[in-house]
Amino acid sequence: MLAQFYPPVVGGEERHVRNLSCELAARGHDVHVACLDTAAGPPQQDPGVTVHALGNIGQRVPALYPTADRPLALPVPDPVVTRGLKALVDRLRPDVVHAHNWIVNSYLPLRAARALPLVQSLHDYSHVCPTKRLMFEDEPCSGPAPRKCFTCTTDWYGAGRGPVIQAAVRGGRPVRNRAVDVFTPVSRFVGEANRLDEQGVRWQVVPNFVPDALTELDALPRDPALPAGDYLFFAGDVSDQKGVGAILGGWQRLDPATRPELVLVGRESMDLTGLPPGVTRHDKWDHERVLSGFQHALAALLPSKWPDPCPTTVLEAMAVGAPLVTTHMGGIADMVVDGESALVVPPGDAAATGAAMARMVAEPDLRARLAARASVEVRRYLQSRVAADLEGIYASLV
Repeated sequence: MLAQFYPPVVGGEERHVRNLSCELAARGHDVHVACLDTAAGPPQQDPGVTVHALGNIGQRVPALYPTADRPLALPVPDPVVTRGLKALVDRLRPDVVHAHNWIVNSYLPLRAARALPLVQSLHDYSHVCPTKRLMFEDEPCSGPAPRKCFTCTTDWYGAGRGPVIQAAVRGGRPVRNRAVDVFTPVSRFVGEANRLDEQGVRWQVVPNFVPDALTELDALPRDPALPAGDYLFFAGDVSDQKGVGAILGGWQRLDPATRPELVLVGRESMDLTGLPPGVTRHDKWDHERVLSGFQHALAALLPSKWPDPCPTTVLEAMAVGAPLVTTHMGGIADMVVDGESALVVPPGDAAATGAAMARMVAEPDLRARLAARASVEVRRYLQSRVAADLEGIYASLV
């Protein structure tokens, strides 16, 4: 496995790589993970998984990166990482290399990149989009174009880095297409948005996943920070792109006499001054606390405005039995059916979001029916099933 980071650096992608590696190790595979060495400390070592922290340019020239404590893999080869990967591959002689994110670019200069089977997971839009988000001026982007990308990358990375990163993504795409044997986007939308069909490469959707045990959890203890009564729950970046503006606007449309409290959990990425009474926000919680928040909620609110590639929060809410209000943006369209496993609203529509909340509050039978169907649908996204799909891909390449 090639990954930017590994726990103790924790995010959705890091959890994905760790859980997948542990599942493959439990199935009898010899799993090694190569990641960047960071100031977060030595990587966690899990049973059956050997993690190798590689030196990188970011440690030596932190000014190259927006966050010096966490150097990012760039869409160009890092010579220090490339050297570390060569030594590792020569020693381990792996049967398959599975790359996640832009660290693949430091592997491509090696002869092994052409001699060994290579799988590339696409967790976002980084194959075509320099910012990885597929957003232009806070709206979903129709696709890359030189002028649009110049504007975005300059705003996102700065005038010095932006155009260089834009050129590197565009110029490196043919190299990646030749070297990668199978691309595995996390949703159908991600595969199409990365334009894999028109580039003539082999690809297969392999989604994000949740641990099998999550669907069989007993009732979790109610987190003491949660309200004593009914509440609606959001977890994620507290931003307009995640739909928080529509959540707040919709919540305020509810009848104050019957309106449940609203709980927002996550990093603040929008102006939240003047939150009305009944709305509370907490900084990022650990995973168990978020699961408790979903499980005890009247409903989970995850109405993303941006094309979320394959949000694990949606899967977790479904797995622990939270009735869901969401959108069909990005990979969410693969996950839920409106009126069957969730209430689907137009992105950014506060009135529609409020109407969906009102139905959740007033119709307990609806909540029960949505949660029951979601618990069935989420089984397509269990860790064991996704690992088995990847084993099939690995075997076909070997």
